[in-house]
Amino acid sequence: MGAFKFRVLLDTEKESEIFRDLLINENDDFESLYNAIIQSFNFTGEEMASFYISNDNWDKGHEISLVDLNYGDESIDEKASIMSQAKIKDFIEAADQKIILVYDFMRMWIFLIELVEKLEDNIGAPEVALAIGMAPPEDSRSTGIEDVEEDHLFDDEEFDEDEDDLGLDDYEDGYSEEDYSSFDDY
Repeated sequence: MGAFKFRVLLDTEKESEIFRDLLINENDDFESLYNAIIQSFNFTGEEMASFYISNDNWDKGHEISLVDLNYGDESIDEKASIMSQAKIKDFIEAADQKIILVYDFMRMWIFLIELVEKLEDNIGAPEVALAIGMAPPEDSRSTGIEDVEEDHLFDDEEFDEDEDDLGLDDYEDGYSEEDYSSFDDY
C-alpha cells in the first residue's frame, strides 16, 4: 500500500501557471481524487465531469465519468467507468501516468494531471501538498450561450414560419392560406 502524488495543472488563458500537488492513497477511488481537485481550486463541484486516462501526448483514452452515462446500453463498445467504482491504482500504467479531467462541459475547464511520485506510506485523507497560483472564479469562463441574445434567435432572413424542421412547406397539398379565405369560421 502507498499513496500517489499528482500534479494538477489548470489549463487557463492566464500567462501564469496554476497548479496543485495532491497526495492521495492508491486505493482511493477517482471520486475522491475529483473532490480533492475541485476543492483545491475552490470550484463548487456542481457540474458534470469526466477523467480520461491519457498518454504522453495528452490524448483522451478511457473515460471515467462522475455518473453512469451508459444508460444500460449494451451496444456500447467500451463503457465508461464510474468514479466511485474505479480505484486509482487500477488505472496507473506508467510512472508518469497522465490523466485529463474535464469539468463543466459547457465551460470546459481542463485539468492536466500527472503522476509525479509514488509514496510508500498511506496518508489519512487526500491533501494539498503544494498550491501555486490563484484559481480563477469557476464562472469566469464563458459558456458561449450567454453571448446569444434571445431576441435575435430567429432573426435569420431565411426563417419561414410555414416551413417545418425539414424545410418542407406546411401546405404540400398545393393550397395556400389564401385558398381558405372564402370559408367562414364557425
